[in-house]
Amino acid sequence: MALIVQKFGGTSVGSVERIQHVANRVIQEAERGNQVVVVVSAMGKTTDALVKLASDITDSPSKREMDMLLTTGEQVTISLLTMALQYKGYEATSLTGWQAGIRTEAVHSNARIQHIDTTRIQTQLDRGRIVVVAGFQGCSEDGSITTLGRGGSDTTAVALAAALKAAKCDIYTDVTGVFTTDPRYVEDARKLHSISYDEMLELANLGAGVLHPRAVEFAKNYQVPLEVRSSLENENGTIVEEEVSMEQNLVVRGIAFEDNISRVTIEGLNNELQTLSTIFTALAKEQLNVDIIIQNVTANNRLSISFSIKTVDVDAALAVLKEYKSTLGYTRIEHESGLAKVSIVGSGMISNPGVAAEMFEVLAGEKIEVKMVSTSEIKVSTVVPHADMVKAVETLHVAFELEEQQAVQV
Repeated sequence: MALIVQKFGGTSVGSVERIQHVANRVIQEAERGNQVVVVVSAMGKTTDALVKLASDITDSPSKREMDMLLTTGEQVTISLLTMALQYKGYEATSLTGWQAGIRTEAVHSNARIQHIDTTRIQTQLDRGRIVVVAGFQGCSEDGSITTLGRGGSDTTAVALAAALKAAKCDIYTDVTGVFTTDPRYVEDARKLHSISYDEMLELANLGAGVLHPRAVEFAKNYQVPLEVRSSLENENGTIVEEEVSMEQNLVVRGIAFEDNISRVTIEGLNNELQTLSTIFTALAKEQLNVDIIIQNVTANNRLSISFSIKTVDVDAALAVLKEYKSTLGYTRIEHESGLAKVSIVGSGMISNPGVAAEMFEVLAGEKIEVKMVSTSEIKVSTVVPHADMVKAVETLHVAFELEEQQAVQV
């Protein structure tokens, strides 16, 4: 008997009919003789509807009360799915995040899991029950309900799989696996048989919405085997694992992209050792994540710093920087919106020099302006005009031959 954790997203449980379908998928796993823990998101657009209700009351609801509100969405789903399983003759129990023993830091709207007490879940499993857990939520040490941020149900599922030492964690979604790029934008995108933790983590961080980055981090740190699968179609998905045994001949494995990116430039900064730490510590305290950072020293020994940030966070970032103007001594700040980030990812880049050069050559051939660049051993990211985003992805997808079916090496 193996322990399997299954996660179903909002689309997969978006209606009563789909909840019934999910119940059948859960039962199939249980019928194989396995213990099953199921993690579910809120139904369909429930979270959006709850956010709208809050906005109808106030433009600035407290994060604590938003967590109290939003966690009710998953509570509806776990109850309905548990009822469906019971109606079909299977013993099942639903648990909220705090009932499932998920303890988080005391941060509202984007908390990190610190510990999971699996006693209650394990007791229910030992009694032969299917356990249905609300994703996206936990509880801090002081008893406050917290949420894990966008994609938090993925994180819940993988963290539970790690804590319970599950044999596998299946992430069921509305796509059949991990593709070379988003098939909604590129018709020739192809499903990968497998992908490494590092490659998946880069793709997730760079905008691929299949898995949440924190979920991949948990999987890598605790060596939890993941499979991204379709909740609607009964076919094999994409295995996320430490070493990829298939398709080793791909230098670039995937292309990720993200819109609504802005560039902030700070000019005339004091050229001091503490300048960078002052800027980015201040931004971090406000939970503002920056990405690509570029530093230049001008002829008069002043600093110029540019960084990319999500457009929704620009105003908050500018407000923080304004508070520190006297400390930083800058002369002006400017920002540019209407940008996008396009990235190529592949562990094959480590042993294949010239990949970045080829990327830039391809973009130049399409007259796509590259405004910022960031690299690592297995990725190259560029910031380009939003109007050129899809063209850049399509062109790079062809240039690196990702649309072609590669020979499988066994």
